[in-house]
Amino acid sequence: MREKTGLRILTDVHLPDQCAVAAEVADVLQIPAFLCRQTDLLEAAGRTGRPVNVKKGQWMHPEGMRGAVDKVRGAARGSGGSVAVTERGTFFGYGDLVVDMRAFARMREACAAPVIFDATHSVQRPGQGTGGASGGAREFIPPLALAAVAAGADGVFLETHPDPANAPSDGPNMIPLSELDALVDRLLAVRDACTR
Repeated sequence: MREKTGLRILTDVHLPDQCAVAAEVADVLQIPAFLCRQTDLLEAAGRTGRPVNVKKGQWMHPEGMRGAVDKVRGAARGSGGSVAVTERGTFFGYGDLVVDMRAFARMREACAAPVIFDATHSVQRPGQGTGGASGGAREFIPPLALAAVAAGADGVFLETHPDPANAPSDGPNMIPLSELDALVDRLLAVRDACTR
């Protein structure tokens, strides 16, 4: 895939012993939100020397990510790995995730790392889909992504599929592939307007 598209490969790792194997083929290792405080996993990812993206747990405040980043960096000493952190919202009340736009600046300052916004998982509705699967509210992906870029997010994570209703996973919180180019163009326009 990398050779055909020129795109880098990012993959989740869930266990420390997956990190070295995944690093043989992936360009970036990602720590899922619910595992962002697992010291052995963070250190194993850091030791690979690959860039590591750590998603902020939905229960954590932005400054709480400093410890996770320090663990990755401490294990990566001399191996050249870099770290980014991802905001995907905080659980609030009735099960929706709420994105605090202040979190981008707060996490960047606390972690001294680029901050990514996970626009598609931020609209996920755990347990509210068909048969207890996760639901989602994809109509809010564009406005949240645009707001995040205006608020200073360094990058945006977007999941897409040609037919989200029939995607094997996370369909309710994906944007249709046919809408991706237009959204990326809008995101770049907002970034350009905010950095002038």
